[in-house]
Amino acid sequence: MLPLETAEAAAPRVLVIGCGALARELVELTRPLPHVDVTCLPPSLHDRPGGIPGAVRAKIRAGRASGRYARLFVAYADCGTGGLLDRVLEEEGVQRLPGAHCYESFAGRADFARLADEEPATFWLTDFLARNFERLVIRGLGIDRHPELEQVYFGNYRRLVYLSQTDDAELLALARRAAERLRLDFEHRHTGYGELATSIAAAAAGRVPLAADVPVA
Repeated sequence: MLPLETAEAAAPRVLVIGCGALARELVELTRPLPHVDVTCLPPSLHDRPGGIPGAVRAKIRAGRASGRYARLFVAYADCGTGGLLDRVLEEEGVQRLPGAHCYESFAGRADFARLADEEPATFWLTDFLARNFERLVIRGLGIDRHPELEQVYFGNYRRLVYLSQTDDAELLALARRAAERLRLDFEHRHTGYGELATSIAAAAAGRVPLAADVPVA
């Protein structure tokens, strides 16, 4: 029987192509998996999700062309692409995270559906968004320069739910402050890594198609 270190080194290499908003979590989840590499696209693509499918395709093809990886996995949900990402992944023969958004992966599909049904007018935060709220939301949407936009963007929201991945008092305080800033009811649910962890574990264990099964066009 091979020692654990030797067995891991001999495992087929896997490339996880991720959203930059999940970079910290992906690095943490793959830290004990030496045969899994992570590459991330800029989180700013969420501001223009039409660019996500093409950027993901380029990463897939670069990963295959390198000849280093037996399997590829995409750590994106649909993320506002309206099915266009799925079309690319079907053509490339690569699987992705389940669900419509990373919030769903963290919360778990059943709990996310229940929370969304309970209050459809919910604005969601993760650790990444709590940490970067001022930069991505307030400044990114131009609310700091044009305060009237706050009502345009958030006037129909009623609740902010913070789905935390880590137990971090500073991030919890930032999330509360974001809810106060937007004048929304606040709710905190600690999810950990949720279904992101199980999806990455499945990819690392080889429960995704072989890269060689789909040649580069």
